[in-house]
Amino acid sequence: NDTDHPLIIKVASIQSARVQVYFIDNDDYFGKRLIERDEAGVEYEDNGERAIFFARGVLETVKKLRWVPDIIHCQGWMSGVVPFYIKTAYSDEPSFAETKVVTSLYNKSIEKDFGSDFKQFMEFRDAKPELLTDYKDTFDFDELGKLAIDYSDGVIQAVPDASKVLSDYAAAKNKPLLGYQEDFGDAYEAFYESLYADEAK
Repeated sequence: NDTDHPLIIKVASIQSARVQVYFIDNDDYFGKRLIERDEAGVEYEDNGERAIFFARGVLETVKKLRWVPDIIHCQGWMSGVVPFYIKTAYSDEPSFAETKVVTSLYNKSIEKDFGSDFKQFMEFRDAKPELLTDYKDTFDFDELGKLAIDYSDGVIQAVPDASKVLSDYAAAKNKPLLGYQEDFGDAYEAFYESLYADEAK
């Protein structure tokens, strides 16, 4: 809506792996909160807004840091809006011109829908509500997963009991799909490379 929410970026490093980790933060959406439920097990009413804020925060950070990622791998429902934004609102951004988007599927972790305003809240640049007419008016875990799949270049079953609804949906959409891999390092790398190999053919 018309409310401004400040984006806080925090940086940490894992010395042994020589990796920097960036955290997206905001006191209203993330301060003193758990992931999707409060301490009493009640899902947050603003989970949909939190996902949108997270998606835009991450993508704006990538732009600001002038990164040009080859792969953006989306993990969990909180990143479900990211593929949609990359392929619509950020499609003309040089940072994402060649980026492939991969979504990992998990088991169902939220039960409530995101409310009737979620589609309007998602509107940003070319990410228009009319692009969402094929989805239910009230987005829930499955609908958000379908959106992520539709705008991803590849899909990975991250856990053995990943949502069958979403796995079947990805298969029906003929998305490149990698089944669950217990030893995933090499398998994920090969899957990433295959997404670019398919384009080169």
